Amino acid sequence: MTISVGDALTTLEEVVHSRMADANKTDSYVASLAAKGRKKIAEKVGEEAVETIIAALTEDDKALVGEASDLVFHLTILMADRGLSWADIAAELTRRHGTSGIAEKAARQS
Repeated sequence: MTISVGDALTTLEEVVHSRMADANKTDSYVASLAAKGRKKIAEKVGEEAVETIIAALTEDDKALVGEASDLVFHLTILMADRGLSWADIAAELTRRHGTSGIAEKAARQS
């Protein structure tokens, strides 16, 4: 069975929302992290980003996939905490499609 990227992200998002709503913070990593607040969630995203970079530069593909998965997982928690979704990210990527990265960056600076 093959799962699509969209299905995987949607499922992850649903699980994160469900666990964030869980009152039992001791049984759910997501709930316990969310209970510590946005700053702690953001710190965890930063930690996972650094680990992803290290894996990209010094480890094999399996390690990179693992670290990138951790990064996406924690980013999903951060976005959920802000009330954002992967649909918001998809909409922004769609808006940018066909625009040069250089032009898009220049437009953000003005």
